[in-house]
Amino acid sequence: MDLRGRKVLVVGLARTGLATLKFLREKGSILSASELRSKEEMREVLEELQPWGIEIEWGGHSVEHFLRQDLIVLSPGVDPGIEPVQKALKKGIPVISEIELAYYFLDAPILGVTGTNGKTTTTLLIGEMLKEEGKRVGIGGNVGDPLILFADGKERWEVLVVEISSFQLERIERFRPRCAVLLNITEDHLDRYPDFNTYIQAKLKIFENQTIEDWAILNRDDPVVMSSIHQIFGKKLFFTMSKAEEEGAFSNGEEIFLRLNHREERYSLKEAPLKGVHNVENMMAAILAARLFGSSQRAIQKVIERFQGLEHRLEWVREIGGVRFYNDSKGTNVGSVVKSLQSFSEPVILIAGGKDKKTDLSPLRDLIQRRVKRLILIGEAKERMAKELGSLTETLMAESLEKAVLLAYQTAKPGEVVLLSPACSSFDMFKDYRERGNVFKELVRRL
Repeated sequence: MDLRGRKVLVVGLARTGLATLKFLREKGSILSASELRSKEEMREVLEELQPWGIEIEWGGHSVEHFLRQDLIVLSPGVDPGIEPVQKALKKGIPVISEIELAYYFLDAPILGVTGTNGKTTTTLLIGEMLKEEGKRVGIGGNVGDPLILFADGKERWEVLVVEISSFQLERIERFRPRCAVLLNITEDHLDRYPDFNTYIQAKLKIFENQTIEDWAILNRDDPVVMSSIHQIFGKKLFFTMSKAEEEGAFSNGEEIFLRLNHREERYSLKEAPLKGVHNVENMMAAILAARLFGSSQRAIQKVIERFQGLEHRLEWVREIGGVRFYNDSKGTNVGSVVKSLQSFSEPVILIAGGKDKKTDLSPLRDLIQRRVKRLILIGEAKERMAKELGSLTETLMAESLEKAVLLAYQTAKPGEVVLLSPACSSFDMFKDYRERGNVFKELVRRL
């Protein structure tokens, strides 16, 4: 792709947008940018870009600005359904995502990881397993560095392990991972997508350019994934908690069994810091991917025994008087909360709520009835959650996270678990899920 002298618009000026602008500048493009936020909100970015002398549209996206371009590159947070993008597409102006742009300039094979939950953990696990084997591995995408930063040709990578969101997949054309991992699909982002099926199709785009030479690693236990396999054309490997695979991975919760090329390997989970069924699934997917790309059994076992997991993902905070507190602020959708609740056999006091994503709450009903002793609701979604789930267990409302933590502490008994796992995004009360998780941890430490 020759970008020299072409008018290229970058939409969205967060980390990915900035990295894309820098890449395009080196390629000799005539640059402009468009950002929804104001100059005041983006002061640091403004100062960084001022010497470049490029045209930047602040505080919104105008049709006129978009229609003057030869190419438009969208950052992950930008909805391709907005009017300026749709008008540009009608006029025949190419609109692509940053990962699509990067793909044109990458030599290394891509190992892509997507799914509603577990993407970051699995991406980092695979990266560590390959690094332990001595491979030159780049880890990026939706975690770490934007993919475009690996496209400058300065380093020779053996493989790029890339976390990919549905947003990033929406505007791809040729992007082709040599191995694509699909962990699960449950309802999420229905504030962005008109319906669940549109979200499913966005996720499945990770496979659309694969051929029979490529690999697809899939969760046999996920009904949505399994109902979609007719859309996947690569060689398929499955992982499951429920039955032995002829080829693939399966687990009894204590060991992971891998069968590839008529050989069986066993991986012990006895010393694994990662807990919960969802993390066993993540590890099975990671082992399959790492073995395909040349990591040894020894290297994989070492990583299983040392990988500590991620902040805000079912993170142990503190034990007070026999009550354990866990921060699962990254549990921003129903599927994630289901997996978190399944990780505990003890009675749970669940703190949930936040900005309503309008997703179906019914998958939570059985677990709340059986495992949640008390439900404490916060945020914009608390009224709807109380209406749909409140009859299943004792339910309380709190005006703030601080009051919710205090209520949980005052009513918890030894042997119980207090779990923050919101099933909602955080933007009604916090900057992001990280801030929400950090506030929760600080409140617990002050008890």
